[in-house]
Amino acid sequence: MITNVKRIGLGVAALLLALAQQSLAGVLPDDRADLLYHLYDGGGVEIDGPSLLVRKKVGKSVSVVGNYYVDMVSSASIDVITTASPYTEERKQWSLGMDYLRGNTTMSANFTNSEESDFDATTYSFSVSQDMFGDLTTLTLSYALGDDTVGRSDNPDFSRDNTRQHYGIGLTQILTRNLIASLNFETITDEGFLNNPYRSVRYLDSANPIGYSFEPELYPATRTSNAVGLRARYYLPYRAAIQGEYRYFADTWDITSHTAAITYVHPMGDWTFEAKYRWHDQTGAHFFRDLFQRSEQTNFRGRDKELSPMTSHTFKLAASYEFLRDGWNFIDRGSVNFSVDFLQVDYDEFRDISGDAVVGTEPLYALDATVYQLFFSFWY
Repeated sequence: MITNVKRIGLGVAALLLALAQQSLAGVLPDDRADLLYHLYDGGGVEIDGPSLLVRKKVGKSVSVVGNYYVDMVSSASIDVITTASPYTEERKQWSLGMDYLRGNTTMSANFTNSEESDFDATTYSFSVSQDMFGDLTTLTLSYALGDDTVGRSDNPDFSRDNTRQHYGIGLTQILTRNLIASLNFETITDEGFLNNPYRSVRYLDSANPIGYSFEPELYPATRTSNAVGLRARYYLPYRAAIQGEYRYFADTWDITSHTAAITYVHPMGDWTFEAKYRWHDQTGAHFFRDLFQRSEQTNFRGRDKELSPMTSHTFKLAASYEFLRDGWNFIDRGSVNFSVDFLQVDYDEFRDISGDAVVGTEPLYALDATVYQLFFSFWY
């Protein structure tokens, strides 16, 4: 069953892939293998699973990467327990990618496929990065095309399509010996079936003993979003670093958001420690209501809590330890990395209807979750 919180697993998989792809134009990523296990626990949802990624250079100009990722989901979230039954399922994802280096230009192409019982996603992406002005400036252009098929586990004949396109441009600049900054802009367009086929909205109904009834959500068939982000990292004299980030987002559903984060990284011998705080605040979609006044009150209707006005806080602690610095057989070195994220989300208009409060006066819903990640990296 498709849920927004389950998509957190997509972010975890993307993180591992990004870790192995981090490089400036003009330099191919190192040969490495990563093995990750992640666990998300919060809001009645538990998501966990492994991921394996392997990257290898082929000659001096080509690097290839492959990733296999599994999500195992057990959900009794507030959305599920109020309108459906708890469920468990599994999602499998695999991806292949290649980087080609020519002079100061790096071209990258990737293919990703994800399958689960009621949702199939295929993504093709391409990017090109160019170093300029003595390698002090890097310009990156990117494009991705997603082709999704939405189904229902209780209706084998239900099938809806969704097409996603992502356009990005990024500029990274070394400003001083200790300061590097990047500016990124992206546009995403979605077209097709964009809502959850299981989720419902509620509306006042005096004929129902509980005071309200449910009907299916109905979203617009298109969505366009734009986002701009700024990131700067300053390297401190004692080998530590501090990083600041800001991102502004706006879309055609009237959602606007501000996200800011600050990170401190401190090495200590073979250890590296990291602490990060992230703040996010957003407005709600124009068609979101926790409670509609009547059935089919508006042309478009949604009660997904992720479309509600909300504020979230995330605090992250991470540590990594490098070992095998002198190598072992074909392995040059290795590292073990562990992180834990504490997430708190306050929804400003989405109410918890699992209790017995008077209709429309139920307490606002709040989510607390913890995300654990453990992964090993080996360079060879």
